[in-house]
Amino acid sequence: MDNSIGTASFTRLHWGTVVLAAVTGVIHLAIGVSSIASFGFEPLAVALALAGLGFFGGILLFLRDVRRRQLYVAGILFTALQIVLWVQFNQLGGDPAISPVEIIDKLVQVLLIAVLGLLYRQP
Repeated sequence: MDNSIGTASFTRLHWGTVVLAAVTGVIHLAIGVSSIASFGFEPLAVALALAGLGFFGGILLFLRDVRRRQLYVAGILFTALQIVLWVQFNQLGGDPAISPVEIIDKLVQVLLIAVLGLLYRQP
């Protein structure tokens, strides 16, 4: 297995993808870990931490040039799922207040989906 980083062909769009995924990954990981520290291993706290790790796993695969086209699709679906679950658990679950961190995270996620879509459409 080749352990090299495959970033020689990266454009600003590629690096933007890495930054966006890292931002949402850090947010999810930070909220998940702090929730675990405060409330124990509650399912939602663990899910948030795992989602954060999932974003970083995606970044690693992206940097290693592992099936990038399939990774774009997986990233779109994974990120869209985060948005759907956020609406389900927070907005429809009786907590309609939206924090600044949530606004930033959802904007980052929408941008990430758009950038992944652009990358997927490139030849």
